[in-house]
Amino acid sequence: MQNRILINGLILFGLIFFAGCNFNNQQNHEGHNHAHMASSADQAVQATGNFGQEITKENALAVNDALAQITVDTTFELKLTGTISEVCQHSGCWLTIGLENGEELMVNMLDHAYEVPKDAAGKAVWAQGTAIRELIPVEMLKHYAADAGKSQEEIDAITQPEWKYTLDAKGVIIE
Repeated sequence: MQNRILINGLILFGLIFFAGCNFNNQQNHEGHNHAHMASSADQAVQATGNFGQEITKENALAVNDALAQITVDTTFELKLTGTISEVCQHSGCWLTIGLENGEELMVNMLDHAYEVPKDAAGKAVWAQGTAIRELIPVEMLKHYAADAGKSQEEIDAITQPEWKYTLDAKGVIIE
């Protein structure tokens, strides 16, 4: 009898636990949905290589040289290279590249169709896609900060939208 109660209790706990995890994974964060992304526990992401559409390194511009081509008014197709500063710690769906002017270029994986390794900071990257300079709303900046593992204090300190260089990458190479 005690074994049956223990088993039923474990089954109930498991159902509640997995239902809660599924609910959290299905939430859409201001248009930034991680629901379809496999977690690193579900699928190992290789540490280096080609992610997304296969691209090459040929004709890539150094990220700081590419800035002159990225404008507020129009999108621009380009291939660039730099060093990864930070990676989304939730699902690997974005990365940043530091710029000489102190800003950063936000590289989003196009349509969240693929992810990159969460431990890629400091590695060289080549990315190809559509770039633009855009105003990022406070809510999205807070979402990015949460994805990066920032403290609640750091997230709460975000109160103004920011202009950022962004690239929707169809493919990246990490080495």
